[in-house]
Amino acid sequence: MRLERSSLLPLLVLAAVPFLVRAQGLPAPSAESRTVEVELQSTDGGTSVSAEDATRLGLTTDGGEAALVPPTLVADAPAAWPVGLEGTPGEVTLELLVDEQGAVAEVKVVDAPHEPRLTEAALQAAPGLRFTPATLAGVPVAVRLPFVYRFVPPAAPVPVSTARLTGEVRARGTRRPLADALLFVDGSTEPAGTVDAQGRFTLELRPGTHRVEARAPGHTPSTFEETLSEGQSLQVIYRLQPGRVNPYETVVRDDRPRTEVTRITLHEQELREVPGTLGDPFRVVMLMPGVGSLASGISYPVVRGSQPAATGFFLDGVRIPMLYHLMLGPAVIHPDFIDTVDFFPGSPPVQYGRLLGGAVEGRLSRPREDRLHVTAYADLLNSGGFIEYPFESTGTSVSVAGRVSYSALLISLGSKLLSGSDAEKVHANFWDYQARIEQKVGEGRVRLFALGSSDDVGSSPSTYYIGSTGGSIVSRFHRVDLRGTHPLAGGDAEVGLTVGSDALGLDGEESERLPSGAISFRKVGEYALRQTTFAMRAGWKRRLDSTLELAVGGDVEHRRAATDITGTGIPPGTNPDDPVDPIKSPSSLATFSGVYAAVTWVPAEKWVLQPGVRLDNYHLSPGINHAVVEPRLTVRHQLTDALVLKGGAGVFHQSPTVLVHLPAVDTSSLRYGLQEGLQFDVGAEWKAMDGLELSGDAFYNPLTRAVELDLQQVVENRRRRGLATPDPSTSGYAYGFELMARHPLGRDWFGWVSYSFLQSKRRVLIDRYGDDDHVVSTQKGTLPFAFEQAHVINAALSYKFGNNWTVGTVVHFNTGRPESGEITTLTQRIVTTPEGEAHWVRQDRDKSERLDAFFRVDLRVAKSWAMEDFTLDAYLDVLNVSARQEVIAYDYGFDRAGTPQRKPQSLPIILPLLGVKGTY
Repeated sequence: MRLERSSLLPLLVLAAVPFLVRAQGLPAPSAESRTVEVELQSTDGGTSVSAEDATRLGLTTDGGEAALVPPTLVADAPAAWPVGLEGTPGEVTLELLVDEQGAVAEVKVVDAPHEPRLTEAALQAAPGLRFTPATLAGVPVAVRLPFVYRFVPPAAPVPVSTARLTGEVRARGTRRPLADALLFVDGSTEPAGTVDAQGRFTLELRPGTHRVEARAPGHTPSTFEETLSEGQSLQVIYRLQPGRVNPYETVVRDDRPRTEVTRITLHEQELREVPGTLGDPFRVVMLMPGVGSLASGISYPVVRGSQPAATGFFLDGVRIPMLYHLMLGPAVIHPDFIDTVDFFPGSPPVQYGRLLGGAVEGRLSRPREDRLHVTAYADLLNSGGFIEYPFESTGTSVSVAGRVSYSALLISLGSKLLSGSDAEKVHANFWDYQARIEQKVGEGRVRLFALGSSDDVGSSPSTYYIGSTGGSIVSRFHRVDLRGTHPLAGGDAEVGLTVGSDALGLDGEESERLPSGAISFRKVGEYALRQTTFAMRAGWKRRLDSTLELAVGGDVEHRRAATDITGTGIPPGTNPDDPVDPIKSPSSLATFSGVYAAVTWVPAEKWVLQPGVRLDNYHLSPGINHAVVEPRLTVRHQLTDALVLKGGAGVFHQSPTVLVHLPAVDTSSLRYGLQEGLQFDVGAEWKAMDGLELSGDAFYNPLTRAVELDLQQVVENRRRRGLATPDPSTSGYAYGFELMARHPLGRDWFGWVSYSFLQSKRRVLIDRYGDDDHVVSTQKGTLPFAFEQAHVINAALSYKFGNNWTVGTVVHFNTGRPESGEITTLTQRIVTTPEGEAHWVRQDRDKSERLDAFFRVDLRVAKSWAMEDFTLDAYLDVLNVSARQEVIAYDYGFDRAGTPQRKPQSLPIILPLLGVKGTY
């Protein structure tokens, strides 16, 4: 490409003339030549040299100025555009020294562009310029002058006739842009074009018919035939079939550095495609090391031998009361809202407060900002949907989801088939909803998130006769959370405000005859617990330097609870006319507040220490106050590149608990004081090889004070009835170890194997029973806790085949819990009277037996299809495909021959789910 040049403008005059011009009376030839440089003056008459400078040059001007005749360009020397250079126009300003013969004797760069190849091209071309010599008072002289090379990129050659093909390359089914795709035209071995990050491309082609082949890694190449006419611009979308639909790819993300003793984080298909979990992320926790269960399929974890209510469930910092539908069903939040699940079996970080056991935190997925996303599914238990849409112009994202169960219909049909049409109508149904609006605000974000859940399980009276009874357990909760995040003072800040409502009710019904003669049923009583919650939280984290990070925060939670009892079963001293609004007339009013601070310190390259402290205050009106301090410490040492040693300790407190979370219980029970325990944990993590992670933990958790209430104590409400209440506190301890081998998501499969040895003890009063089945004495002793399962083994495996079939299985084994009469039957023994008659009497609890061990196998089989713009999955997920029955109690009696029998009572809990799911 040729250049454009500027006009010439003399800058300086250089007289390198020997002072030998006799006519002007200059020195003799023998005199030595010297160089004199003077400035020029611009006047209306042209360019000249002042009289003083003319005298210095030895010119005779009769006291006037000497006129300069500037040089003119007689031979151009164009600078070519550098070969292979792509860019924008540029200018190179040079200063040329043109000698007395008009040749360029010297070149200097005055102003250069960013591209050095343009400057080099100008320097190479400038010496070829030729000028007429400049004259001063008729004498040839050398001058300095500026010269500008203006470079313009060459225009693309324009064929005589062209057509344009534009479009996008996407993955079939997911619509994901394929940024690594290549395009080949008419069988060429060299790509004719590539695509950008959004999968877009543009090709300039000759008019006619062309075969365009699109290729992308992990996708089947496809060839498309396009016919173009002269001047036409055709827009297309090419969809490539993925080799695997939703492949098991290694998850690459900016994981948080590990500062905890034990944290197990699960992603993607590890959350949604584990057999026996109904596709629910939170149910996977039941297969983690250190976790026992109430019964097979019931998803409230018994973490390291603690009560289920001692483990806290959180959703982005918001504590969730009832996590699972009907205890057997899925969690109360749609799976598509969950990005990761963090499980802390012991020594959780200081931001998790007011809990005695472990912590489970689900992290909401970040809104996707590229396009509309829709998910819908239906199976034998429930159906649901998820919709997410970004408004790019305002930086707003809206997501909504919900599910509804029709299990009540299925159970009702099954009940009629098995028991007859006149039997009580069994029902069990649930629904939930979630909605999120997230807005970008400067460098931060504001999010409004709402969720709610309802469960209703029970039986309705028969309408075939009068006096039939029935009842229901109804549980509901709602949460609305407003959260903001923004950089602050060199760190990241978060503030949140949450409003919640919880309710749990026991409803009684009875059939009666209406005046018309028909039989119907009416509500005859209710026992309900209602609670309203207002909470605020704030946190701030900042990295102070390369070795130090500070995290501080706090929260306050105000709970107002009320008890509502109506009907014929009202306890003495209860006034049915008492208001039961938890806002206006609470029966218990409590405020929980806490602050925390933690420092992550890297004192040396291979050491990480995290000391922290938490201060909490529990206040129950009127006048009950408990303030506690909880120091915690975590240490990690990188022994080698693959091996980490770790340890931690901490103090933990919690309100008195019952089996699972119940509204009003953890507020009104503060009159019994707090539970207190310590947690000590040591272990190691070893990345043995690529795709194999091994870990082991040993723990000891002494309970200095435990207040673990049972349901009977809560329902009887002895204090309200004016009865004496013995101190329910006790003490105990738990210890054990956990081993886990894990293959993280990747290479078309994932899986793990874990073994847990768990021992949990409580110091309690033991009744001694005589042969007449009466208590003869009582003494203190240490017994296995009601939830203790000594050995638990879990193995999970899921593999995605190349034909988009996925097969997975889970194997679970646990030894039995004590048959101690707390959550199951109490062991009995045979006594023979002097008359020779045998009968069963209660056994002392320290001599009780255990329930039988339990073993089950789960199975999941799925097939995926990539349609044009959506994916379709069909799946069969079966909990307990082995059809094993778990023993939950024993029945003590005699057979027809009078032989004593200890018959196991067992439940064959089998949950088969056949369903389909579409994702757009």
